[in-house]
Amino acid sequence: MYVSDILGAKGGAVISLAPDRTLAETARLLTEKRIGAILVSNDGVAIAGVISERDIIRAVARDGAAALDKAIADVMTREVVTCRPDDTIEEVMKVMTVKRIRHLPVVDGDKIAGIVTIGDVVKSRLEETEAETQVLRDYVFTRG
Repeated sequence: MYVSDILGAKGGAVISLAPDRTLAETARLLTEKRIGAILVSNDGVAIAGVISERDIIRAVARDGAAALDKAIADVMTREVVTCRPDDTIEEVMKVMTVKRIRHLPVVDGDKIAGIVTIGDVVKSRLEETEAETQVLRDYVFTRG
């Protein structure tokens, strides 16, 4: 299974915010959309960074409530790890585990194609395992 399979099922919609927006605005949008991270972009095309719930919590733990008035650019992750639509689920799982990240933007050429989460990856892997199990059961019962 490939990243493109996940995007085919969930779609490629990506939410982004400009780096000058505040952490308070970001937190509201994360809550409203029920997501854990947002891409940061000046133009909606080039990735400037990513801001996650963890980034906001770390800022609040460090600076208190005043952190919510800070710009995303002050706390975002700038070195964004990405994947491609033709990457396998196994490759993506390994990257997410090794890098300890839960959100991975998908880049196709110079275009943002979507974002996959650890939940998406686990769900697709479970579906794949269930399908394999069903094939084996069918084989055993038809041969028996």
